[in-house]
Amino acid sequence: MPAMHAQLFIRYGVLVLSVLICVGAFVTSLALGQYSVSLQDVWLAFWHPDPSAIEHVIVTTIRLSRSVVAVSVGAALAVAGVLMQTLTRNPLASPAIFGVNAGAVFFIVLASQWFAMSAMSDLVWIAFLGAAVAGALVYTLGSMGRDAQSPVRMVLAGAAVTALFMAFTQGILVVGQEGVDSVLFWVAGSVSGRELDVITPVLPYLLGVMLAALFLAPHMNILLSGDDVATGLGVNTTLLKAALSVLVIILAGASISMAGNIGFIGLVVPHMARAVVGNDHKWLLLLSAIWGASLLLIADVAGRLMIAPQEVPIGVMTALIGTPFFIYLARKGKRDA
Repeated sequence: MPAMHAQLFIRYGVLVLSVLICVGAFVTSLALGQYSVSLQDVWLAFWHPDPSAIEHVIVTTIRLSRSVVAVSVGAALAVAGVLMQTLTRNPLASPAIFGVNAGAVFFIVLASQWFAMSAMSDLVWIAFLGAAVAGALVYTLGSMGRDAQSPVRMVLAGAAVTALFMAFTQGILVVGQEGVDSVLFWVAGSVSGRELDVITPVLPYLLGVMLAALFLAPHMNILLSGDDVATGLGVNTTLLKAALSVLVIILAGASISMAGNIGFIGLVVPHMARAVVGNDHKWLLLLSAIWGASLLLIADVAGRLMIAPQEVPIGVMTALIGTPFFIYLARKGKRDA
């Protein structure tokens, strides 16, 4: 009993500390960039705004929307990674690794180039469709053969589907060169260039899905024991897996419609959180969401400052962080096999 209380105390402590770090990263995102703003001006921009002060305008327009996008997308991708790893029981699963990101990006680029779609309300649904098609392809390919749904086979299927959709995307860019600038946003990944009134309609989707994931957390804990055990305990595994798949599609699709192709957050963050709080999905989902938001905020600030006054795309920053981690996990999995 004392051990249980100590574990709970540690989890709450980590959660509170993580929230404080996330708030600090958010404030830092508002303050730092090509044009630095003091913390005092950040405070005044919200509580005593002066429309004639350039610092206040930068904070409340450009950087506020950018920071909100980073928080939303980082949290959504991290939660999507948790759900995919639970759904497939594959430690290498994430929206980017399993081709979901590439499928959503391709459908957005196709819709914007060939059908002149630009409204966020339309692109969100297009992204959902692309994510669903890519996920279905990976699942189908990974289920073929004697090693059906093995971790390695699923990763290979994800790599193949990612390569396929990225090739299609590049083909569209080559054919429609006059519109390249308008679609590079989704290909490279970025949290800039979005106004608050444009992204606000997407936020309820993300919030609702995250709450739904928390509601399903006890069932996901049982699912880790295996389909047979879960069924014996009264869990409808078919319905649960379908629900988790829908949640992943919504999270990935909404994220990509706001920020484009950002990888590795869904792979790295769940492993970091699992090392601290274990496999209890209530804690795992909460901590992953907070850490995902923090990591993307930090990556965005680092991308602004690394080669200032130019910026490194945030998709590149997350790849720099995530690629070594992916290699480590792959090698670890090979040794444990």
